[in-house]
Amino acid sequence: DQSYYLFELTQEQLSHVQFPVGEYEKSSIREIASSHKLSTAGKPDSQEICFIPDGDYGKFIRNHTEEVKKELVPLLERSDRPGPILFKDGTRLGTHLGVYRFTVGQRRGLGIAHSRPLYVLRLEVHRNAVIVGYKEDLYSRGLIADRLNWISGCWPEGPVEAEVRIRSHHQQVPASIVFEKNHSHRGRQARVLFKTPQMAVTPGQAAVFYSGDRVLGGGWINQRI
Repeated sequence: DQSYYLFELTQEQLSHVQFPVGEYEKSSIREIASSHKLSTAGKPDSQEICFIPDGDYGKFIRNHTEEVKKELVPLLERSDRPGPILFKDGTRLGTHLGVYRFTVGQRRGLGIAHSRPLYVLRLEVHRNAVIVGYKEDLYSRGLIADRLNWISGCWPEGPVEAEVRIRSHHQQVPASIVFEKNHSHRGRQARVLFKTPQMAVTPGQAAVFYSGDRVLGGGWINQRI
């Protein structure tokens, strides 16, 4: 299901879009591909970034740094140098080789020993720090999203009960959505409160709003709450 990536489309853009296999299940498409002896019929589903075959996105960023360096120099200079790995209480546990190598919720590859499994809780690029803690620390009751888009163009006047997806492979979960004034990003931001706490809410990822299988819109996660 690639619908997660459609939340920013407008009615004008959708008027030029066609979905020729939109009514098919993936299993049906595989059967059609198999009947035509296409090699893609048995190809495994993509679980990570599809254009990085080995899954090493850190290497990809390093290899392509020069292409974007002029635009991202301040960010890259902070994120591509050694810095502290800090426990949630501020205790230093180790040293990392660049915050861009980590993602919220990551457990493997931290390079530090501890009595309990540790997870990345957040990345503090401004001080080049990776903050870690326990799995239970990853759960949030909600989020704030900005740079919103409501696909129909008719914004709700009151709170909305909907489902929210916070990652492409995340299961949609029930939530209450309240739209608030935000003078920095298209005039609105969304306060999303989950019915049950969710793990690894990550600033910079999209929060997409659904009604069943219909994409209502969404925004970009600014912070967890």
